Formats: sequence, structure tokens, C-alpha cells
Amino acid sequence: MRAGVRVDTQGDFGYNLPGSRRSLVSEEVSVAMVKRFVIVAGNIGSGKTSLTTLVAQRLGWKAYYESVEDNPYLADFYADMRQWSFHLQIFFLGHRAELHRHIAALPESVIQDRSIYEDRHIFAQALFDMGMMRKRDFDAYVRLYDMIVAHLPIPSLLIYLQASVPTLARRIRLRGRDIESGITEDYLARLNELYKVWMEGFNLCPVLTVPADDLDFVNSADHLDIICTRILDRLQGKEEVILKP
Repeated sequence: MRAGVRVDTQGDFGYNLPGSRRSLVSEEVSVAMVKRFVIVAGNIGSGKTSLTTLVAQRLGWKAYYESVEDNPYLADFYADMRQWSFHLQIFFLGHRAELHRHIAALPESVIQDRSIYEDRHIFAQALFDMGMMRKRDFDAYVRLYDMIVAHLPIPSLLIYLQASVPTLARRIRLRGRDIESGITEDYLARLNELYKVWMEGFNLCPVLTVPADDLDFVNSADHLDIICTRILDRLQGKEEVILKP
């Protein structure tokens, strides 16, 4: 499948798939011969880190995770978001671009938690929309982002974990991270809207949309197999038309 053609498989996740396990092993063998660079995207609490870990283990890929602790502007940002939002996003932009290039150059297949694209289209956009980033700073950031991303290698596949606000809020409460204690459902809803807009216009690489409300890939091996099968199908350019009664 050529890059630039989006494959949005929302609605293509049948849950009664007698063949979900059928060809997973043989598909793993064929895909293992080709380097893949897969990115997992989604809102806070959608399950990106869990899916990244489980898919990496299941398919024998290397996993890379989002890291915010090494951002020297983080503490200043939380103290004064409007003053430090531009500095925070510029640091993330450089850090993620460097990591993106590193991953693309590796010989083995990799699955990455969070993408450089979300920094621009979700989080920087949200800061600007909420008045936390000045227009001149946002415009300068976008120009720099566009210039950098234009020269980055294109991923093989983007997996979008789509989850409702109640699901996101419940998972955030369950993991109980202090840094996430101030996240409101209104903010999650705002981010979900930005993800919707971004996904509607995204055509950089194929997209696999996973309904994260319905698929419990953490506790169900069958659900994880369904997702892994869909990932391997998309990477091999397979499509299936299912006529539902």
C-alpha cells in the first residue's frame, strides 16, 4: 500500500472473528522480514502505553515510549502555562524529531507510543485554542514544525486508539498519577474533538482506528489477537469487504 493513502478501519473490527488466530503466526513470519515503523496515537488514558507494550511483545518488535520527565521546561510550564508553553512545545518538537529519525534508522521493527504529529495537531493546538500560547508563538511553532516534519521518514502505519470521555476519565482515575489529577472531562472532550479533526485530514500513512471502548486488549488475549491481526493485515496491504446482514 502506497504512502499517502489513508486506510481508516473504524467499523472493520468484527468481534466474532474465527480467523483472528488463524493466520497470525504465518503473517508474523512474513512481516518479520520487513522493517516496520508503527506509531500508536490517542488521547490521554486511551491505552497507548499498554497497547505498545503488548503488541511489541506479541510481534517481537522494539517498543519506544513517550517521555516527558526529561523536559526541562515542564515544571515552569505547570507554574505558568502561557509564559512557558512555546518553550515546552519547541523542546518536545526537537526531542520527538530526533527520536523519530532514530527509530526510522533502526534495522528492526519498532512500535512507538505517541507521535510528533500529535504535538502539533492536538496539544499545541489545544494550548493555542485555550489562550495558553500567543498567536505569534503558535505561528512560529507551526512553521518550524512543518519544515521539520516535511523531511522526516514516513511511518508504516498509525494506530489510533479512539475512546470516549467516560472511558478516558475512568482509566485516568484508575492509574492514579498525581500529574494527571487536574485533567478534567472538558479538557479530554476538547482533545477528542482535535483528534477527530486531525484524523479526518490525516493522509500521511495508513491508519488503523481501534475502538478502545469495546476492545479490552489488556485483559483479553482474543481482543489483542484481533488487533494484531488487523495490524499485520494493514501492513501487508490487505483489505476485506464484509457485508453485514
